[in-house]
Amino acid sequence: MSILGIDIGGSGIKGALVNTETGEMVTDRLRIPTPQPATPQAVIKTIKEIIKYFDYSGPLGLGIPSVVLDGIVMSAANIDDGWIGFPGQKAIAEATGLKATLLNDADVAAIAEMRFGAGRGHLETAMIFTLGTGIGSAMFVNGRLVPNLELGHIFMRNRKKDAEAYASDRIRKEKALSWQEWGGRLNAYFQYIEALFSPQLIIIGGGVSKKHEKFLKYIDVRAKVVPAQFLNQAGIVGAALAAERPDLNGG
Repeated sequence: MSILGIDIGGSGIKGALVNTETGEMVTDRLRIPTPQPATPQAVIKTIKEIIKYFDYSGPLGLGIPSVVLDGIVMSAANIDDGWIGFPGQKAIAEATGLKATLLNDADVAAIAEMRFGAGRGHLETAMIFTLGTGIGSAMFVNGRLVPNLELGHIFMRNRKKDAEAYASDRIRKEKALSWQEWGGRLNAYFQYIEALFSPQLIIIGGGVSKKHEKFLKYIDVRAKVVPAQFLNQAGIVGAALAAERPDLNGG
């Protein structure tokens, strides 16, 4: 079955049709710059443009950089604060005429990795982190998603700042950190995560994961640490998979 997955980001809104039986994108990705300000109305207009481009009329899956509870957006990271408290899933469904499934962006990326990527077949505790402007996080326990963790905002007391302000890829670039310096920061973060959650598997995603050989060697934890397989396609693929079986996504 081919389902349209859409990944709503702070700089771009991306969509493609995905074969949900294989996890493969069956069309090229369409990317439209995120409108500024990224209000609900402006973003929904862009979503409709993507749907029109693909001439699509089936179930719709979307990931958004926010906590999402029962289809209601509860936070806003890199999008307009007008999303906070907004019934995003219902509004998108009404505006498009399609059955919509709206989840946190890190959660949908994790769904892709656990179903068809680096976490496939792993039924113990697995955690997935997307490193970029911020740090997205997700956790699966016994094959079930634990939604809306938002561990990029966890406060690292010894560093006196939250994780995103200490170890995101944005910070690596802004401070011109070497791969070893940044790897050391990631190591401190993941050791803290491991002390709290004791995962058996940690999957590192986000665009920087394609350079994993430069920094994974500096991460020293008990868990097995591996790069994500879907890279920047994970949000699109996972959103489509979430739309296929929303009952299996933990939300």
